[in-house]
Amino acid sequence: MKITICYSMQFAEKATKAQTWLNARGYETFVSSVNAGYIGLDDKAKEKLKLHHKYKEDAIRNHFNLIKNCDAILVLNYDKNGIENYIGGNAFLEMGIAYFLKKPIYLLNQIPKMPYYETEIIAMKPTIINDDLSVILKSTI
Repeated sequence: MKITICYSMQFAEKATKAQTWLNARGYETFVSSVNAGYIGLDDKAKEKLKLHHKYKEDAIRNHFNLIKNCDAILVLNYDKNGIENYIGGNAFLEMGIAYFLKKPIYLLNQIPKMPYYETEIIAMKPTIINDDLSVILKSTI
């Protein structure tokens, strides 16, 4: 099974850990093509780098193509900026692409209480795995 991992770039290190865990269990996984450049940077530096990658390396479209060619997506929605289980703009767009393409959507944590997003996320019927990646294994066997 091929899984594209979607997340805020502030979670680059956590995305690498999730990728490593899933790869060790036989999954083919994909993180952002620019993920390595964020490892070890502080949040301010990561935020500054985002626009460069979106403009100069077409990072948004590149990630959409990963979603197009995978079997499912995993959204890493950790707490960020005081928002529990944060899902940012790009991750929300990526969920929409996956939903349109009829790909299963796995959310690491509960749906965030975010105005304007919550209803749409509920409508996409993600599988919430409650910070337990092994749920993906069980649901794909």
